[in-house]
Amino acid sequence: MRLLRTAVLGACLSLSILALASPSAPQNGVDYVTLAQPQPVQAAGKKVEVIEFFMYHCPVCNALEPGLEVWVRQQGDRIVLRRVHFPFTGPADPEARLYLTLEALGKLDQMHAKVFKAVHVDRVRLNTDAAIIDWASKNGIDRAAFLSAWNSFGVTMKLRQLSKIVADYKIDSAPTLVIDGRYVTSPSIVNKDLKTSDRNTLFNATLEVASKLVDQAAKAK
Repeated sequence: MRLLRTAVLGACLSLSILALASPSAPQNGVDYVTLAQPQPVQAAGKKVEVIEFFMYHCPVCNALEPGLEVWVRQQGDRIVLRRVHFPFTGPADPEARLYLTLEALGKLDQMHAKVFKAVHVDRVRLNTDAAIIDWASKNGIDRAAFLSAWNSFGVTMKLRQLSKIVADYKIDSAPTLVIDGRYVTSPSIVNKDLKTSDRNTLFNATLEVASKLVDQAAKAK
């Protein structure tokens, strides 16, 4: 009987955690906010655009990344993911410039996870232009090609536009997800109501909210 009670209690706790992580109907103003001025999307047809605002040095962004990658694969071809690096230090933010440079070189698939590892596992301080350029050249990217992209007009213009993009989407922290140019959610938003100290539960709940918002946006197309 004691074993049965323990098993039942364990099952109830598991179901409780699952319920917390899987809201049936996310509430506007609680689990997400709706932008008063929706922003243009780049996704074509029936696909739903999802933007992740992130920072390489952000520990929560780093912790969310593996689960986000799995979630993106689960969504299949019904979404298009864009990433925007939050310009933490302003319009010349070195990490944001690194992301845009890797994008310009077509190296994001190869290098994105490596940057997170360098910062959070290897403890490399990629907070200056010189440190980033040196790191990139030591990690298989031709120095001349990297510098050419780093100093290019395209990267420079995109870097300058980041502050306006952040302002247009009303983003004040990372990580933050924007669905269909209008619905904004994040671990910090979700946890105002969820109030959990368990990071995995919080991340699962946030991504479940994102899934429901993708459903909602897809139905409206």
